[in-house]
Amino acid sequence: MKRETFFLKVVVFLMGLPVLALSIFVLPEIAEFFAELNPKLDFLQYPFLIGLYVTVLAFFAALYQTLRLLSYIDKNEAFSDLSVMALKKIKYCAITISALFVIFMPLIYLMAEVDDAPGIILIGLVIIFGSMVIAVFAAVLQKLLKNAIDIKSENDLTV
Repeated sequence: MKRETFFLKVVVFLMGLPVLALSIFVLPEIAEFFAELNPKLDFLQYPFLIGLYVTVLAFFAALYQTLRLLSYIDKNEAFSDLSVMALKKIKYCAITISALFVIFMPLIYLMAEVDDAPGIILIGLVIIFGSMVIAVFAAVLQKLLKNAIDIKSENDLTV
């Protein structure tokens, strides 16, 4: 295992630990807090919680694809269709996270309105725009990698 990719793999693992801890300990409390603040909308507590867990699953799927991409780099298979597919899945995971937060933004607004905490809305917007930046970056890398693979295959066929 190369030292550069080992460091990146450790960083990816460390990125997942706080999200795992938050999803176990904090997300149920957030959904319960939402139900307490909005007694008329307490039936939305569990769909809200399920939506948050789906975003966590998409996040971990993107981290897994990142680890796979790093393992392709270790095996000197960075310029392969497997790498393009990993970037494509990362892009879809980022779009999923962003779309789910857009869907749940009205509920986050209601929570912020009742609790008088406008920072919650800002956090939601940062997550939406951050995941869209990741999706665009993954799409650009996917296109560049696909073009590099095409050029490489043309050069391999040229004598």
